[in-house]
Amino acid sequence: MIYGYIRVSTDKQTTENQKFEIENFAKEKNFQIEEWIEETISGTKKLSDRKFGALLQKIKKDDTLIVTELSRMGRNLMQIMSILHTCMEKEAKVFCIKERYELGNNINSKVLAFAFGLSAEIERNLISQRTKEALARKKAEGVILGRPKGSKSKTYKLTGREEEIKVLLDKKISKSAIARIMGVHRLTVADFMKSNAL
Repeated sequence: MIYGYIRVSTDKQTTENQKFEIENFAKEKNFQIEEWIEETISGTKKLSDRKFGALLQKIKKDDTLIVTELSRMGRNLMQIMSILHTCMEKEAKVFCIKERYELGNNINSKVLAFAFGLSAEIERNLISQRTKEALARKKAEGVILGRPKGSKSKTYKLTGREEEIKVLLDKKISKSAIARIMGVHRLTVADFMKSNAL
């Protein structure tokens, strides 16, 4: 089966250009597009919410998927990598016209998939490095990172119930029993008593 996939993000965009490109490419390769999948949806949407997700599930060995460019399949590198990996596992071919990629179950595809994977890893590392550098710069500028000292909440689950607890303690009721009565954990009662010198 040969599929032509077209996606636009908004209904203000037209699918005609993509269809024209795919038809021309198919003519060059002597392919006959057997099924068109067209949708107007953001690439950031989950695959399960897209027609493309359903297509990926039914695609099988020796099927061919033609798209005008990689970005039609997904919005970020990780998502595109995952889609290409799925197609390669199913031994389906993917043609990306603008990038001139042909992905299938061959050595070139595996090298390309490795390159994509490496790019994704580098991208993750760069993001991590930029975050660390930004934090180090803020620290050098004297910005206090994390929760400021003394910002711990001054109120507790039992705040306002001191008198009730005192009455129960006077009656020699255990911390565990008080916790059950108050609907909290025994340690919450113990901490509250300690901080309030009960």
